[in-house]
Amino acid sequence: MVSRLRQLADRYECAAFMEHDPSRVLLRYRQVQDMEVAAFIAAMLAFGRRDLFLPKVEFLLELADRGGGPANWLVSGLHRQTFPPTTVAPQDKFYRFYSYQDIHTLLCRMESLLRESGSLGEFFCRSYREHCASCSGTEGGETHLSELMGAAFADCKIVPKGKNSANKRVHMFLRWMVRRNSPVDVGLWSWYSPSKLLIPLDTHVLQQSVELGLLPQKAGGTARTAWLLTERLREVWPDDPCRGDFALFGLGVDGGGASAEYACKDGLSGV
Repeated sequence: MVSRLRQLADRYECAAFMEHDPSRVLLRYRQVQDMEVAAFIAAMLAFGRRDLFLPKVEFLLELADRGGGPANWLVSGLHRQTFPPTTVAPQDKFYRFYSYQDIHTLLCRMESLLRESGSLGEFFCRSYREHCASCSGTEGGETHLSELMGAAFADCKIVPKGKNSANKRVHMFLRWMVRRNSPVDVGLWSWYSPSKLLIPLDTHVLQQSVELGLLPQKAGGTARTAWLLTERLREVWPDDPCRGDFALFGLGVDGGGASAEYACKDGLSGV
């Protein structure tokens, strides 16, 4: 099993993975602040069908680009002038069950964090280190970075939070930001260890984990399941358990099965 998972990760963690994945926004910008903002927007909208949520991400980033890039668009307040559009009511749905007002609230909160710290990374680096310092020497005092992110966006409906939820979109964003030496993940947040990341538990990852025997048959999409699967993957990659995300997700979108695991010799197929 260890050998198989490593082989799958080698095949699916490739640049072609990004072609139809929300992580492709990481290639769009060069400035760290812009990359972080674009990635966070993309991650928060990354649920449901890709052909439905990717155009919504593109719509927001096109507005941001006309405003000097995502970070400037927010810090300058230009987003307040261009979103929501005057042709819609704030309560109208932007995507699925999230309204234009929900997206506006998210953008305003990111504006506040950028004004305070200069970048999302700087804000969360300081928050994490302050939390670690305050909890030093206390039993069970360490809090996962995802919980601090949830607290920072407490008033934003679109940001997943809650101790019982797998919070897949937040963990996917953290994977992008923290993992390094990857053709996909950019490793901007070098102050946080990849060994502490939790697997972004989506449907493909859950299903393949059950089929491969990494999780029990009745495992659900919960925080407990994400922790359990991460521990299993840590047996394969002690310092980088989320590398298993590529193996399991890639196998899932390729349809699973013995032949599909070899379908990415020259790039990810079927995504």
